[in-house]
Formats: sequence, structure tokens, C-alpha cells
Amino acid sequence: MSVVAVTGFPTQFLALRIVRALLERGEDSLRLIVQEKSEEEARAKLAAMRGGERATILVGDSASIDLGLSGAEFVALAAEVEVIHHCAAATYLGVDRVTAERTNIGSAREALELASAAPRLRRLVVWSTALVAGRSRGRVMEDALSEGPFRNVVESTRMRAERMVREAMGALPVTILRPGILVGDSRTGEIDRLDGPYLLVQLMLAAPTDLPIPLPGRGDVMLNVVPVDYVVQAGLSICASAASVGRTFHLVDSAPVTAKRAFELVAEATGRPRPRGSIPSQLPAQFAAALMKTPGLERYANVPRTFLEQLGTDVTFDDRNTRELLAGSGIACPAFEDHVGVMVEHVMARQAERRTRIEVEADDLP
Repeated sequence: MSVVAVTGFPTQFLALRIVRALLERGEDSLRLIVQEKSEEEARAKLAAMRGGERATILVGDSASIDLGLSGAEFVALAAEVEVIHHCAAATYLGVDRVTAERTNIGSAREALELASAAPRLRRLVVWSTALVAGRSRGRVMEDALSEGPFRNVVESTRMRAERMVREAMGALPVTILRPGILVGDSRTGEIDRLDGPYLLVQLMLAAPTDLPIPLPGRGDVMLNVVPVDYVVQAGLSICASAASVGRTFHLVDSAPVTAKRAFELVAEATGRPRPRGSIPSQLPAQFAAALMKTPGLERYANVPRTFLEQLGTDVTFDDRNTRELLAGSGIACPAFEDHVGVMVEHVMARQAERRTRIEVEADDLP
């Protein structure tokens, strides 16, 4: 079996899905860099996975020197590892700058150090994000790397991490993967947290059934969302090809829906009226202010500004490299129309679970 190292497990949802997919393939022996505070969670998640016995947990820290491992552990890992999937990242948009820099830039530096010390290395796969484009508009190519401006510290630090990795491409067998805005499994709806596009679903579900919600902007901006199952399947297929070395790949929907169409589909799936009216998308604060004035929606006045800015950024992501390597594989991104219903059902199920938990806790009070 190939020895594969993975960072970011179990706290990063993408890393969790990658580990699950690698174990189900049955071709690899995994080494998981796990923080001490997450060790118990990691062992529990592995115990629930088919093939979990082929994964070894190495307690460390992906952003610390030598991955937080002892000298002997680091040397042993470097001697045997053949593939590295670097997934560790700070993705929460409310993260502070110090944590974002340490996690995103520091962990990328340590992944490169491990790759440089590994004589058997065949591939370093860096799971980046299409959001390194920041506020770029128009069509973003796969080999482009924006210098800003950026909407938040997550985007800027992940861009700096990717730039560091790209500088090492001449010396190391690197593949960079850039998913769009990640949403849950297109078949099961599984996702870790309900943010980003899920704010729209929750907003629709909270609105009165006869209250149309205004669109941010004209609604003709593309919504670059992509299900996690496609991202993992496409990414693992791409990085298995020798033709992916030294290249960057956008894992996106080649035919994304507009924000207006996304709003309409979510409204339909939630049984709400279609959006009516619009608010200038370049002023997300105005959208929040308008929600605050809408009866029944006062508590959504603080809808995260970054998501509203994403809805107002007119950008598309070129994916010709991805289409080239996936040609004939049968792997394709599901259309938003085909999985929006699953998203809504998952949100409704999570909300129902939360209500039940609150009711049970209330019943247990003395």
C-alpha cells in the first residue's frame, strides 16, 4: 500500500471526506496529523469508517515545526510517505489574523518541509480554494494568483500560502486544487456547518410564507457553489494523474446558476414566494439594513457581510485543466438544480434536531 499523509483531520470537513474516500478505496495506508485536543474525536470518526484500521493517528500540529511531531516521528514519516494531502486550513470567516496566518501559512510551510524531506514522495496535493481570487472580477484562470484586494483575512492568507506552494513547484511534484464555495454532499446533504449559501436557505425558512425576499443586486452574478462529493471525487482523480504535476485546477461548476436563479430554486424548495425587488449588491450593508426593516426578518440583519459580497462579485472560474483531466472519467459536477432540494432537506432536518434537543433539555430542567 502507498503511505499517504493527511493534514486537517478531523476538524476540516473536506479532510474528513478525503480520508473517508481514501479508506474506502482500500489502496492506501494513512498517516493523519491530528492535534491533541482533537485526538478523541479523530479516533471516534475513524472507528465509524470502513477501513479505519488502516489509518494511524500522529498527534501533532500541522502548523508547528516538524508538524508538532517528535524528531523521530518526523523522520519516520518523511522516510515512508509517498503522497501528502494538505487540507489543514482556517476557513471560518470570523477567524482572527494571527490564527489565520499561523494556520494557513504556517501549515503550508510545514507541508512543504515534509515534502522536501521525503525521498519517496510522488505527490504533494494542496487543497486550496477558488476564493484566493479575492475581489477579482471577470474570468479567473487556473494559473492566475490574485494580489488582492481581498474580502477577509482567510482569503488573503490562503493566497499567500498558495503562492508559497507555487514557488516550490519546480522542485516538488505539486498539484493545487481550488474548490469553489463548498456545499454538502449532493446525495445526502452532509455538511459540517450551516454558513455561506446555507444562510440563504435558513433565511428563506425563517421568512413568512407569503413574504418575498429582495435580491442582492440584479441577480445576474454567478453563484460558484460545488458539492463536496464532487470535489473529493474529482480532486482524487486529478491528482492520481501524472499530467497534474505542476498545475492548478479549479473544482467548480462549469455551468453555475445565477444568484437570481439560486434564490428562485431555494424559494421553490422551501415553499416561499420568488424573490421580488433588489438591493445594490456592491453595498452589502444596505441588504442587511433592508432585511432589518422587513417584518419578521429583523434577526437576520447581521447576515455575514462576506457572503453578501460574494453574491455581488461578478466572477467566473475557468476550469479547462480540470475538464481536460476528467474527460472520459464520467465525473461531473451535479447541477445546482439537482441538489438544492437535498440542501434544503438537510437544513430542515438539522433545525428539527435542534428543536427536539431544546425541548428535551427543557423537560429535564427541575
